[in-house]
Amino acid sequence: MDRSWMAIKNYLDPKYLDGVDEFIKFAFLGKDPNCKLPCPCKVCNNFEDQTKEVMANHLCRGIVDSYTRWIYHGEGFESDDENDDIEINDNDSDFDSMEELLNDVGVANFGESWRHSPELDTGACTEKEGEASRFLRLLLEAEKSLYPGCEKYSKLSFIVHILHLKTMNRWTCKSTDMLLKFLHQVFPTALIPSSYYEAKNFIRELGLKCEKIHACENDCALFWNENKGFDHCPNEKCKASRYKSPNSKIPRKVLCYFPLKPRLQRLFVNKEIARDMRWHKERRVDNENMMRHPADSLAWKDFDRNHKSFAEDPRNVRLGLASDGFNPFGTMIAIFFLPM
Repeated sequence: MDRSWMAIKNYLDPKYLDGVDEFIKFAFLGKDPNCKLPCPCKVCNNFEDQTKEVMANHLCRGIVDSYTRWIYHGEGFESDDENDDIEINDNDSDFDSMEELLNDVGVANFGESWRHSPELDTGACTEKEGEASRFLRLLLEAEKSLYPGCEKYSKLSFIVHILHLKTMNRWTCKSTDMLLKFLHQVFPTALIPSSYYEAKNFIRELGLKCEKIHACENDCALFWNENKGFDHCPNEKCKASRYKSPNSKIPRKVLCYFPLKPRLQRLFVNKEIARDMRWHKERRVDNENMMRHPADSLAWKDFDRNHKSFAEDPRNVRLGLASDGFNPFGTMIAIFFLPM
């Protein structure tokens, strides 16, 4: 369906009005004429429900032009194959940058000569030494070519590409598992994981993992810390069961938590990214009459004055929170920063 009309700013343009009519027909197709749906006009922004007539009047004053996938009005999340062409980047720069990243991780943890570390030749006597040996072997394993003579993909880059394709094309875990098993059988000499579980574990062992925390199906609470041993929601008004059935340990809802600190620390592993992380302190040109970076803002400078020990070290990170339409208290908030 043509949606170019959404970008028209002249709301009296016949093409725009025809587009509104087509949208109304699509949104209310097969529905009760008196029902209410989220209105995508510039005022309601899909937060307010309106009838068919009221929505048509509202849209004559403009539609949210970023609302190009009509998910609140019957359109699914699936991509349109005719319009959304996903290109796979064939440049060798991806492979080179991944090799460089692995090298940076090795150097940051074990020094310049990490490939020749004695950890790889000697037995592990302590738990710490054993962890170092395991991590070193993973790094070397990730650097290996996918098969003898392959210069384009390493084992790590192949797994990353497969998982990326799974996400972009919404493959199920079962379909990804079947594909990997088939490729493993067809190319037995290649370093292809035999299952989706093995591929995930390989990435997880390199430190790119998430924590899964059981949650109340009504979003009341997490079964975490003091609630970890509960089988029902701690909210007295809810008391929903944690598991799908009394004899099952399969949770009704799971929260995937990606720990922030290790990911921030990983940014400083790469030399170029670490230099960019310190840019605001070491290379930024301070101009009181111009705001080009959050460091030029009054909030940033006020925080620096009140927390001088934090501000002195350029490696300390301030987190910026973008709400992008998140409306918790009925008042729209655009962007605000939380220096931490």
